Formats: sequence, C-alpha cells, structure tokens
Amino acid sequence: MTKNVDTTYPWIDGKDHKISDTRVEALHAPWNGELVAKVAMADNATIETAVSSSYNAFQKNIGASAAERAVWLRDAANELEKEKDAIAEITMRALGKPRRACGVEVGRSVAFPRLCAEELLRMEGEVLPLDALPMGAGRFGFTRHHPHGVVAAFTPFNAPSNLLMQKLAPALAMGNSVLIKPAFEGVGEAILIAKCFSRAGVPDGLVNVVPCRRDVTGYLVSHRNIALVTLTGGTAAGNALASAAGAKPFVGELGGNSANIVCADANLEDAAKRIVPSAFEASGQQCISAQRVIVEKSALDEFLTHFIKAAKALKVGDPTLIETDVGPMVNAANADRVEKMVADAVLAGAKDALPVKRKDNIIYPTILVDPPRNTSVVTDEIFGPVAVVLGANDVEEAISIANDSNFGLQSSCFTSSLETAFKMSEELHVGSVWINEGSRFRMDTTPFGGVGDSGYGREGVKYAMEELSYTKFTGIRFPGREM
Repeated sequence: MTKNVDTTYPWIDGKDHKISDTRVEALHAPWNGELVAKVAMADNATIETAVSSSYNAFQKNIGASAAERAVWLRDAANELEKEKDAIAEITMRALGKPRRACGVEVGRSVAFPRLCAEELLRMEGEVLPLDALPMGAGRFGFTRHHPHGVVAAFTPFNAPSNLLMQKLAPALAMGNSVLIKPAFEGVGEAILIAKCFSRAGVPDGLVNVVPCRRDVTGYLVSHRNIALVTLTGGTAAGNALASAAGAKPFVGELGGNSANIVCADANLEDAAKRIVPSAFEASGQQCISAQRVIVEKSALDEFLTHFIKAAKALKVGDPTLIETDVGPMVNAANADRVEKMVADAVLAGAKDALPVKRKDNIIYPTILVDPPRNTSVVTDEIFGPVAVVLGANDVEEAISIANDSNFGLQSSCFTSSLETAFKMSEELHVGSVWINEGSRFRMDTTPFGGVGDSGYGREGVKYAMEELSYTKFTGIRFPGREM
C-alpha cells in the first residue's frame, strides 16, 4: 500500500509557497524504496519571489544588533533541539544514513548556532595606527564587519542538516538573509530547520528555502540581489555556479581525494582503526572520506592485515538499526558509478584485497591495493566506500604521491615522529592536516576548506562568519591636527 505523503513546498516569508503540481517530484528511500517525500521544485517566478522576500527582509532588519542576532541563534538552537529526533528520522529515511550517524549529525547542527552566537559577541574590528605614516597624522581609522546582503546557500545531500547549518548560522549571525537551495534529498531537513528559526522569532524572509533544479539555479545565482553564493558540493558544480554568478563573492567547499599517510613508525593497528571509519562510514559519501591510503612499504603488509580486519568488523545493512555503521548509498545511480570505478581499476591491475560486494544500493567496504596511478579511483573523487592503498618507499615519496592530485581539502598522517608531523604540516598541499587522526575528522571551531579543485574560502564558526561578511574601513580626519 502506497503511503500518503503531503507535498513539500518552498518556504518563503515564514510560510509554504504553493506552486504548480506539475513541478512535483517524488523522493524514495534508497534502503527500501519507500516514498519519503513529494517536493515541489521552484521555477524562475518562485525564485524571483524568494529573492525579493530575502532582500526586503535584509533591508528591514539591517539594524538588528549583535545582541539581537545572538538571541535569534540561541533560541533557534533550542527549537532545533526539540526537533532533533524528527530531523534525524528524515535523514535516515531519505538518505539511508545509519541511525547513529544521523543522531551525531543533528547534535552538531544544534550546537553550531550556539557557537556562532558566542563568537558573534566576540567579533572585533581593528583600530589602525594611521599615524605610522606621516600622511596619517591627525587621522583615526578603524574596521568593522558588515553583512553582504542576501546569501544564496547551496547545500548537499550527504550531511543535510549540519552542512546547511555551517552556512545558515554564520550568515545570519553577521546580519545577512539566507536563501537556501538544498539538495533534493535534503529538502525535508531544510524546511524543518527553517520552521525552527521562524518559531524562534527570526523575522520572516531572513531564512527562505527554495528546492529547485539546474534549470533555474543559473537564474538564482546571477540575480542582481544575490550578494554572495556559498556551496558545498562537487567541483564541477562549483565551477558552473561561480561562472553563472559572475563577479560576486563565492565560497566553495568542493570535492576531495583525501590522502591518509601511514608511516612505518606509526602505531599501525591504531592507524587502521581510525582510517576505516574515515573511509567507509557514511558509505564514503563525504568530501573528506579517506580515499588514498599511502603506506610506507616496510609497513604495508602489517597495516593491510589490521585494515582489512577492521573493515570487516563494520556492521553493514539496515540503516534503521542503531548498530549499523554502513548503510546504502544515496541512490542506485551512485552505487552503479562506484561499482564501475572499482571494476575498471581491477581490470587495470589493482589487487582487490577486500573485493567489492553489492546488495541493492549497498556497496560493502572495498579495499584496492596499488592500482595504476592513472585510474579513476586514484585521480578522481570516488565518493563511495572504497579505499585505495598505495605503497611508498619513504616519507618523501608518500608526500609526493599525496600532492599528486588536483584536489587539496584535508589529509592526515600517522606517525610517532614530531619532526615528520611538522614536515607534513609544511609540505602537504591541502587546507587541513590531521596527525594521528583520520582525514574525515572535523571540528566545527577550526577552519575548514581546500585549495586547488577543492574550493575557495573557509568554513568553521569564526572563519565562516568572516567569509560571510566584508571588512569595511572608516577613516576620520580631525581638522587642524593633520600635517
């Protein structure tokens, strides 16, 4: 029997915005095919309405004090806490993300606006010593942070509440309005979060949600009243949006191909146990999932023994069970894509130390060893539960292999040498490096973002707030005191 599901509409000005049923699309659960949602996708006219609402709300509330905005964020966090189970349930059903992982994600989503509220009350400008130059005598200067205006926030499917909050809370903290374009699979979470902000007293129009497809995203980002675009997504999508947006600020947290280096002097069992969840949990569908595991050859056999054992210990299957570590991929098309990448690598000469296994949309943890360096599992972003183990003669070669990539988001290194740790910090061409921690580890208070094809700008509480505002300088001349 087909379950009756109400249509989800864009959320504009604090209410549902009804549009034609001809643009309604169905979302089915990747685990069991159940109908999860029916989503009305915005057209250009809806985008125009949403941008106008966001712009008017920004203008109306531009005078809100930092103290007021901090209250909005704290109250919104309180409302989110009431809905945390509902948000996690939506994510589990829509993505097939394991229940335990959904709970962790939503917990971060609740904490994040509170962190932004605290940081907002510490945000400072600078007083500049203008008289350090002769021409600055009799003059005083200072800087302050100011909002851009309407921020268009594009969020991905893989962490639909947390990665939305990474944009929404900092943008709102700095006085912007936010127009959210969620991934299709993350619409339910986005609407529920927007409703929580509305119940918390955030003025209507400061948080709008417009589900839409590529046929209208160009119109959205190029709109004259969109002041800044921020995206978490693939590199190709980032390049396309930045091009369509034109000459306006763009923050992109894009693709990755994370290298995890294991040195011969590391605790190999510990390294394996930390890299395994980094590689395979969330079905590898994270931009910082461990993809390339680069191991000094003298330690390779021992490390592989520990790595395979830890991977086999993961619980794979039903995402509704609290003990499940790895659930299905987001849809069959992505499972097909990953399965083909693995098959191509094996055909090219890779050893399948833990062969690929598939059941419906589930890809079981897969480990490939030493595929040719030009295969897609080495050069591209797999975005699936596949780890590629590569041997290196020494630390220098390991760094060279890690840097041989167009991506540069986050890497890790396992070593007992402080000297090696600092060497990694200096020489790895990435936005973040973790020592003795898997590449998927992330804290919301640290700067996060990449170099190269991995993007532009930084997220993380303070760093996102700086990205989503601009620095304005004011200089004052005191007549009669200048030179």
